[in-house]
Amino acid sequence: MEKEKIDRINFLAKKKKAEGLSEAEIEEQKALYEEYLEGYRKNLRSTLGSTVIERPDGTRERLEKKK
Repeated sequence: MEKEKIDRINFLAKKKKAEGLSEAEIEEQKALYEEYLEGYRKNLRSTLGSTVIERPDGTRERLEKKK
C-alpha cells in the first residue's frame, strides 16, 4: 500500500477522534481499511507459505493450512 494511503488512513482516524467524520469520509475510511487489510493478509499468507518447521530429528516440513 502506498504511503499516501496510509497517511490518509491515519489522518481520518485522528479526525474521527477529534471532531467526527462526514458520511463520505466514513466510506473512504472503510474502503482504505479494507484495502490495507487485504494487503496485510496477502503478505502474511505469503510469509507463512514459505515458512518451514525443522523438527528435532532434522526433518523439515512446510506449514499447512488448518482444516
